[in-house]
Amino acid sequence: MSSSPTSAASRPGAAPTLIWTALTVVYVLWGSTYLAIRIAVETLPPLMSAAMRFAAAGLVLAVVLRLRRGPGALRVDRQQLASAAFVGILLLAGGNGLVVLAESGPSGVAVPSGIAALLVATVPLLVVLLRSGTGDRPPAWTFVGVTVGFVGLVLLVLPAGSSNVVPLVGALTVVGAAASWSLGSFLSGRLRMPADPFVATVYEMLAGALVLAVVAAGRGELRDFHPAEVSTRSWLALVYLMVAGSLVAFTAYVWLLHNAPISLVSTYAYVNPAVAVALGALLVAEPVTAQTLLGGAVIVIGVAVVVSTERPRRVAAETRSGAAPVGDRR
Repeated sequence: MSSSPTSAASRPGAAPTLIWTALTVVYVLWGSTYLAIRIAVETLPPLMSAAMRFAAAGLVLAVVLRLRRGPGALRVDRQQLASAAFVGILLLAGGNGLVVLAESGPSGVAVPSGIAALLVATVPLLVVLLRSGTGDRPPAWTFVGVTVGFVGLVLLVLPAGSSNVVPLVGALTVVGAAASWSLGSFLSGRLRMPADPFVATVYEMLAGALVLAVVAAGRGELRDFHPAEVSTRSWLALVYLMVAGSLVAFTAYVWLLHNAPISLVSTYAYVNPAVAVALGALLVAEPVTAQTLLGGAVIVIGVAVVVSTERPRRVAAETRSGAAPVGDRR
């Protein structure tokens, strides 16, 4: 593998059909994983279930790459390995692990799957703040969108005298997950990652799984884990998360980070909540209050303003400079 970054000007871009196919996969499958997580943690230890999910998916993907491409398929240098591991810890141990924790626990403590997805929709807004902190100058409308999105976040978690108030600690945990995921997504376009996004995915999953397993052990989850007590539906949900959420959707997401502008990739954050809220309401009767709809709608509007403002501007700038889009730099 070449050790130098590859620009978009020096290699053909991905076909729009492939990009939109990958986006659709991420839209639908990741929207459904919030409900699958809730079902899995009904009888599985939360962080250990996440570690099992990513370890299994990472190992399967590694074996597939080794069989299809030969002995050197997974070869990377130390810097690439360290970058992939760091990004994987941020995305999976921080981003996914905190969501799993927030969705676990008894009613009144656990965050409903639809609410968790709505809170994670703040990812594109946090990415804009990260860009601003590194000297980028987003347009004024981008900051309007960020402000609107965070107003929606406040509306979503603000107590309103209802019995279905969003648990504040759980909500803040999901916001922390969104911040970790945002930082991982942001850095994946600025660190020297493995040139092949599928190889990067292997090391990200394994690093995330290792950290999740260590933290789970520290929390005593292994001591209290009895496989015979796990329900069939929790096992099935875990298998779904391994295959659909990790092998398919996460691999598609990593590929998109390498082949599409991050402003376009981030649009998943306002499609996933609609899928998650609908599935949560239809399949497990999660409450959908007027406050949920209002706060969620305001978040989605804010994210839509950010994405619609950013995408034309960033694509034009990348075309003029010949530089690779964010998420496409290795």
